Amino acid sequence: MTGLVRLVDDDEDLRAAQVQTLQMAGLQVEDFGLAEDALKGVTRDYPGVLLSDVRMPGMDGLQLFQRLHAIDADLPVILLTGHGDVPMAVAALKAGAYDFLTKPVSRDVLLAAVNRAVSARALILENRQLRQASHDASDGFPELAGGSEVMVHLRAALDRVAVAEGSVLLTGPQGVGKLSVARAIHRQGPRRARPFVHLACDALDEARFDADLLGSDAPGPRGTRQVGQLERAQRGVLFLDRVDALTPPMQARLAAILEAGEFWPAGAAAARPMDVQLLASTTVDPARLGEGPFDARLFYRLSGTVLPVPSLAERREDIPALYRHFLLAACARLDRPAPELTGAVKARLSGHGWPGNLPELRGFAESQAIGVTPFEAGDDGDPPGLSDLVAAYERELIRDALRLSGGNATAAMGRLQLPRKTFYDKLARHGIKPTDFRR
Repeated sequence: MTGLVRLVDDDEDLRAAQVQTLQMAGLQVEDFGLAEDALKGVTRDYPGVLLSDVRMPGMDGLQLFQRLHAIDADLPVILLTGHGDVPMAVAALKAGAYDFLTKPVSRDVLLAAVNRAVSARALILENRQLRQASHDASDGFPELAGGSEVMVHLRAALDRVAVAEGSVLLTGPQGVGKLSVARAIHRQGPRRARPFVHLACDALDEARFDADLLGSDAPGPRGTRQVGQLERAQRGVLFLDRVDALTPPMQARLAAILEAGEFWPAGAAAARPMDVQLLASTTVDPARLGEGPFDARLFYRLSGTVLPVPSLAERREDIPALYRHFLLAACARLDRPAPELTGAVKARLSGHGWPGNLPELRGFAESQAIGVTPFEAGDDGDPPGLSDLVAAYERELIRDALRLSGGNATAAMGRLQLPRKTFYDKLARHGIKPTDFRR
């Protein structure tokens, strides 16, 4: 994107020379002879930077800076000063001005300062947009945002199953965000004002299974009864996370309780009706559901709707935005500025397989926020070289083009502007098959 510079100087000849210098460097220039005129149209979303002389009739450069700083404290303002104005410029710098340059200023020094300011402004605006997008995304679940086809389909399915209030079995590898999906179903459904109870099945002990799930009416050591998870979830949602981790006896017991539609806490005089929406998750391959680790009765009780949650490998086009969300969250927590998205990071995002899914991507973003770069080492123990990074980036561009074109090779060639032979040579080099992307 072309950088935008608003130049303010009452010296017409000097201003014309600076306009020429900036335009020859590829910058877009708006020039003004009066500071009052330069204020017009500047808002918090102004996409450019300000370059202003200090000594001007009427409103001077320092007053202009103060007015701009009140509009947006993050707007870069560079002041051009004479040698006698340096103390004033230093004071402005401490007050938040981006930089000051003493006249006469060389072309290289001027362009270096302006380009730094333009880059800083672009990053500031991008961070603001991403923070707003992260805040607005998917009703508070930004990891469920994204424009990939699989996520658009998932969000549409969430709306339907939330309203239906039936049982839902979420499938997918570890770390894809099944807990967030379950919480989104709860928030979007008619039980949103009722409890959401998250039960980590892989942490349950077989000896205490009934007590944890059903509770007890018998007074405990402090004279209080134990409330079970089913009772906590009454009229709300119970999420059985990693339900396949339950032992076979625990699965059979849970299936019997769910089939009965009521539960008996220990020591209770009567059964209590069960009014919960059941959500569950599993890492079992959807093709093998109903066999293997699942009790058949329990599987059919929980699988009113089977909803696959895609891995990062299935939603690669969403990875950059997810990374930026995690990065900004980490930077906000650490009170650090967001680092620039370098070519190496872009290659990592596009070329890595992310088998750890969202937790792995979040960890990578947090490492970038604190300035650590844990790239994968090759067989010789060294990080990948430029050729490996470029190849990874090229491979993902081709995959993205095929994904967007639904596996149509001719359409993908058009997107990439590649001749047929070059395109198919690259497919062979990277081991990519267009048929894998056909819907």
